[in-house]
Amino acid sequence: MQQKKTIISGERIIMGIDPGTQIMGYGILRVLNGKPSMEAMGVMQLGKYGDHYIKLAKIHARVIGLIEEYLPDELAIEAPFYGKNVQSMLKLGRAQGVAMAAAISRDIPIFEYAPLKIKMAITGNGRAAKEQVAFMLQKILHIPNESMLPQLDATDGLAAALCHFYQSNLGNGDTKYKSWKDFIGKNPDKVKGL
Repeated sequence: MQQKKTIISGERIIMGIDPGTQIMGYGILRVLNGKPSMEAMGVMQLGKYGDHYIKLAKIHARVIGLIEEYLPDELAIEAPFYGKNVQSMLKLGRAQGVAMAAAISRDIPIFEYAPLKIKMAITGNGRAAKEQVAFMLQKILHIPNESMLPQLDATDGLAAALCHFYQSNLGNGDTKYKSWKDFIGKNPDKVKGL
Protein backbone atom coordinates (compact mmCIF):
# COMPACT_ATOMS: atom_id res chain seq x y z
CA MET A 1 0.00 0.00 0.00
CA GLN A 2 1.05 3.57 -0.65
CA GLN A 3 2.53 5.34 2.31
CA LYS A 4 0.57 8.48 3.03
CA LYS A 5 2.70 11.58 2.69
CA THR A 6 2.49 14.46 5.08
CA ILE A 7 0.13 16.91 3.40
CA ILE A 8 1.72 20.30 2.99
CA SER A 9 -0.86 23.06 3.22
CA GLY A 10 -2.47 23.53 -0.16
CA GLU A 11 -0.36 20.92 -1.98
CA ARG A 12 -1.51 18.01 -4.11
CA ILE A 13 0.00 15.85 -6.82
CA ILE A 14 -1.96 14.79 -9.89
CA MET A 15 -0.62 12.06 -12.15
CA GLY A 16 -1.89 12.08 -15.73
CA ILE A 17 -1.64 9.14 -18.10
CA ASP A 18 -2.15 8.82 -21.84
CA PRO A 19 -2.43 5.03 -22.14
CA GLY A 20 -1.13 3.19 -25.16
CA THR A 21 0.28 -0.15 -26.22
CA GLN A 22 3.09 1.36 -28.30
CA ILE A 23 3.82 4.47 -26.20
CA MET A 24 2.40 5.39 -22.80
CA GLY A 25 2.71 9.05 -21.87
CA TYR A 26 2.63 10.39 -18.34
CA GLY A 27 2.81 13.74 -16.60
CA ILE A 28 3.09 14.70 -12.96
CA LEU A 29 1.48 17.98 -11.92
CA ARG A 30 2.24 19.58 -8.56
CA VAL A 31 -0.42 21.97 -7.29
CA LEU A 32 0.76 24.31 -4.56
CA ASN A 33 -1.63 26.90 -3.15
CA GLY A 34 -3.89 26.56 -6.19
CA LYS A 35 -1.08 27.01 -8.75
CA PRO A 36 -0.14 24.06 -11.00
CA SER A 37 3.40 23.33 -12.17
CA MET A 38 4.98 20.46 -14.05
CA GLU A 39 6.91 18.12 -11.79
CA ALA A 40 7.80 15.56 -14.48
CA MET A 41 6.69 14.09 -17.77
CA GLY A 42 7.86 11.22 -19.89
CA VAL A 43 7.02 8.28 -22.07
CA MET A 44 7.35 4.55 -21.88
CA GLN A 45 8.32 2.93 -25.19
CA LEU A 46 6.44 -0.35 -25.54
CA GLY A 47 6.88 -1.10 -29.25
CA LYS A 48 10.01 -3.16 -28.54
CA TYR A 49 7.94 -5.78 -26.72
CA GLY A 50 6.25 -8.18 -29.12
CA ASP A 51 3.94 -9.85 -26.63
CA HIS A 52 0.86 -7.83 -25.61
CA TYR A 53 0.84 -9.31 -22.10
CA ILE A 54 4.44 -8.30 -21.50
CA LYS A 55 3.46 -4.75 -22.51
CA LEU A 56 0.64 -4.82 -19.95
CA ALA A 57 3.03 -6.07 -17.23
CA LYS A 58 5.50 -3.27 -18.10
CA ILE A 59 2.72 -0.63 -17.95
CA HIS A 60 1.62 -1.90 -14.53
CA ALA A 61 5.18 -1.91 -13.17
CA ARG A 62 5.92 1.59 -14.51
CA VAL A 63 2.72 3.10 -13.09
CA ILE A 64 3.47 1.51 -9.70
CA GLY A 65 6.99 2.96 -9.92
CA LEU A 66 5.64 6.45 -10.68
CA ILE A 67 3.18 6.17 -7.79
CA GLU A 68 5.95 5.19 -5.39
CA GLU A 69 8.21 8.00 -6.63
CA TYR A 70 5.72 10.89 -6.72
CA LEU A 71 2.96 9.76 -4.30
CA PRO A 72 0.09 11.22 -6.34
CA ASP A 73 -3.18 12.13 -4.67
CA GLU A 74 -5.21 11.49 -7.84
CA LEU A 75 -4.88 9.87 -11.25
CA ALA A 76 -6.32 11.50 -14.37
CA ILE A 77 -6.39 9.18 -17.37
CA GLU A 78 -7.42 9.65 -20.96
CA ALA A 79 -10.45 7.49 -21.75
CA PRO A 80 -10.26 5.30 -24.85
CA PHE A 81 -11.91 6.83 -27.88
CA TYR A 82 -14.18 4.87 -30.19
CA GLY A 83 -12.60 3.93 -33.48
CA LYS A 84 -13.24 1.59 -36.35
CA ASN A 85 -10.52 -0.90 -35.38
CA VAL A 86 -12.02 -3.04 -32.62
CA GLN A 87 -8.74 -4.86 -31.90
CA SER A 88 -6.89 -1.56 -31.36
CA MET A 89 -9.64 -0.35 -29.04
CA LEU A 90 -9.48 -3.58 -27.05
CA LYS A 91 -5.71 -3.32 -26.62
CA LEU A 92 -5.96 0.34 -25.64
CA GLY A 93 -8.69 -0.47 -23.12
CA ARG A 94 -6.49 -3.16 -21.58
CA ALA A 95 -3.59 -0.72 -21.29
CA GLN A 96 -5.87 1.79 -19.59
CA GLY A 97 -7.26 -0.90 -17.29
CA VAL A 98 -3.82 -2.04 -16.17
CA ALA A 99 -2.80 1.56 -15.35
CA MET A 100 -6.06 2.01 -13.44
CA ALA A 101 -5.53 -1.27 -11.55
CA ALA A 102 -2.11 -0.01 -10.42
CA ALA A 103 -3.72 3.15 -9.02
CA ILE A 104 -6.55 1.19 -7.40
CA SER A 105 -4.02 -1.07 -5.69
CA ARG A 106 -2.60 2.05 -4.00
CA ASP A 107 -6.01 3.58 -3.12
CA ILE A 108 -5.59 6.48 -5.55
CA PRO A 109 -8.83 7.99 -6.88
CA ILE A 110 -9.15 7.77 -10.68
CA PHE A 111 -10.75 10.31 -13.00
CA GLU A 112 -11.33 9.60 -16.71
CA TYR A 113 -11.53 12.30 -19.36
CA ALA A 114 -12.39 11.98 -23.02
CA PRO A 115 -9.69 13.21 -25.42
CA LEU A 116 -12.04 15.96 -26.67
CA LYS A 117 -12.61 17.22 -23.11
CA ILE A 118 -8.87 17.30 -22.38
CA LYS A 119 -8.13 19.24 -25.57
CA MET A 120 -11.00 21.63 -24.85
CA ALA A 121 -9.73 22.27 -21.31
CA ILE A 122 -6.20 23.04 -22.46
CA THR A 123 -6.71 24.82 -25.80
CA GLY A 124 -10.39 25.76 -25.94
CA ASN A 125 -10.72 23.54 -29.02
CA GLY A 126 -11.78 19.90 -28.68
CA ARG A 127 -10.29 19.11 -32.09
CA ALA A 128 -6.89 20.70 -31.43
CA ALA A 129 -3.79 18.97 -32.74
CA LYS A 130 -1.35 17.38 -30.29
CA GLU A 131 1.15 20.12 -31.15
CA GLN A 132 -1.34 22.80 -30.09
CA VAL A 133 -1.91 21.03 -26.76
CA ALA A 134 1.86 20.85 -26.18
CA PHE A 135 2.27 24.55 -27.05
CA MET A 136 -0.49 25.61 -24.64
CA LEU A 137 0.88 23.43 -21.84
CA GLN A 138 4.28 25.03 -22.32
CA LYS A 139 2.74 28.51 -22.03
CA ILE A 140 0.32 27.76 -19.16
CA LEU A 141 2.86 25.87 -17.03
CA HIS A 142 5.92 27.93 -18.07
CA ILE A 143 7.82 24.85 -19.25
CA PRO A 144 11.24 25.71 -20.71
CA ASN A 145 11.96 24.52 -24.27
CA GLU A 146 14.66 22.11 -23.09
CA SER A 147 12.15 20.31 -20.86
CA MET A 148 9.74 19.62 -23.71
CA LEU A 149 9.93 16.09 -25.12
CA PRO A 150 9.58 15.27 -28.81
CA GLN A 151 7.04 12.54 -27.99
CA LEU A 152 3.65 14.23 -27.72
CA ASP A 153 2.29 11.34 -25.66
CA ALA A 154 4.13 12.86 -22.67
CA THR A 155 2.33 16.18 -23.05
CA ASP A 156 -0.94 14.28 -23.52
CA GLY A 157 -0.40 12.68 -20.10
CA LEU A 158 0.37 16.09 -18.58
CA ALA A 159 -2.70 17.53 -20.33
CA ALA A 160 -4.91 14.90 -18.63
CA ALA A 161 -3.52 15.99 -15.25
CA LEU A 162 -4.08 19.70 -15.99
CA CYS A 163 -7.59 18.99 -17.28
CA HIS A 164 -8.36 17.27 -13.98
CA PHE A 165 -6.93 20.22 -12.06
CA TYR A 166 -9.27 22.55 -13.95
CA GLN A 167 -12.29 20.24 -13.57
CA SER A 168 -11.72 19.63 -9.86
CA ASN A 169 -11.53 23.37 -9.20
CA LEU A 170 -14.91 24.07 -10.81
CA GLY A 171 -17.66 24.84 -8.36
CA ASN A 172 -15.37 25.67 -5.45
CA GLY A 173 -16.41 29.30 -5.33
CA ASP A 174 -14.00 30.45 -8.02
CA THR A 175 -15.02 33.18 -10.41
CA LYS A 176 -17.30 32.01 -13.21
CA TYR A 177 -16.86 33.17 -16.79
CA LYS A 178 -19.48 33.51 -19.51
CA SER A 179 -17.05 33.13 -22.42
CA TRP A 180 -13.37 33.19 -23.39
CA LYS A 181 -13.71 36.92 -23.97
CA ASP A 182 -15.04 37.34 -20.41
CA PHE A 183 -12.14 35.21 -19.05
CA ILE A 184 -9.53 37.27 -20.95
CA GLY A 185 -11.13 40.51 -19.81
CA LYS A 186 -10.92 39.43 -16.15
CA ASN A 187 -7.48 37.74 -16.45
CA PRO A 188 -5.27 39.70 -18.88
CA ASP A 189 -2.12 38.47 -17.10
CA LYS A 190 -2.92 34.83 -17.98
CA VAL A 191 -2.82 35.39 -21.74
CA LYS A 192 0.34 37.47 -21.96
CA GLY A 193 2.83 36.33 -24.55
CA LEU A 194 0.45 34.04 -26.43
